[in-house]
Amino acid sequence: MRGVEKKTLCGELNPGPGYFWVCTIGGMLSAGTTHVVITPLDVLKVNMQVYPIKYNTISSCFLTLLREQGPSAFWRGWGTKFFGYGVQGGFRFGLYEYFKKLYSNVLVDYNRSFIFFASSASAEVLANVALCPFEAIKVRVQAQPHFAKGLLDGFPKLYASEGLYGFYRGLVPLWGRNLPFSMIMFSSFEHSVDFLYRNVIRRRKEDCSTVQQLGVTCLAGCAAGSVASLITNPADNIVASLYNRKADSLLLAVKKIGLLNLFTRSLPIRIILVGPVVTLQWLFYDTIKVLSGLPTSGEVLADEELDKEMNEKV
Repeated sequence: MRGVEKKTLCGELNPGPGYFWVCTIGGMLSAGTTHVVITPLDVLKVNMQVYPIKYNTISSCFLTLLREQGPSAFWRGWGTKFFGYGVQGGFRFGLYEYFKKLYSNVLVDYNRSFIFFASSASAEVLANVALCPFEAIKVRVQAQPHFAKGLLDGFPKLYASEGLYGFYRGLVPLWGRNLPFSMIMFSSFEHSVDFLYRNVIRRRKEDCSTVQQLGVTCLAGCAAGSVASLITNPADNIVASLYNRKADSLLLAVKKIGLLNLFTRSLPIRIILVGPVVTLQWLFYDTIKVLSGLPTSGEVLADEELDKEMNEKV
């Protein structure tokens, strides 16, 4: 494909501008569509976070919402999720690839994990600035049925009542949730891909079929999403509390929720929610890359190092 030049020592391609555009578009489509699919689960999660006494279990939350608000309640906020998380996904995946190339060239002697952490953190800072206004509308629409129907009436209503600050009230806790999530997810994914090719499949990536490569993507994505969701659950609870005015500051939110509840509230549904979403995102993302003539994601040891390790094990 145009914009992709040559192989690096880590088994990936040396990307040009065309590569980054494909990654950005792939990130937008994969993130936007997967988040729309799991909107009902997200509605349950947000309501359990905002109204923990009323909705203390997944089943009670589902049945109560169904009885009081009808089936349409479970699809509330789908538009904000598609556009908001689509924009975030474009920034997250596209800029991650850009910063990974940049930092790899500048920080030549640094550990690869550090490169993964730095690249994903840099991308996520900008991705969350783009996501934050959409997230502010989404949480209110899902937890406050009479606030607005969606984006078109939600944006002007929020701006009229709270001004620009209302859109970025939760930016700091959003960074607190998504920065570690993204750093852990990308690093775990990269290391999982490397582990699977070197220790399970024991073949070079380019020697594997497309189906095998996408299978590795799914396994690595599942592992990455599960680990990241466990670690970032406290920040997710804080974001929901701040956006729904259950607390006016970060410290008050932590105090009101309680230390134990920060880690346990809505955790089961978040694991159910995040694991499959991240897996599907990586699958859709890599499928788009493959259809564009690019290799699947994830670094693998240089072919010479892989051959040496395989020969030593034989």
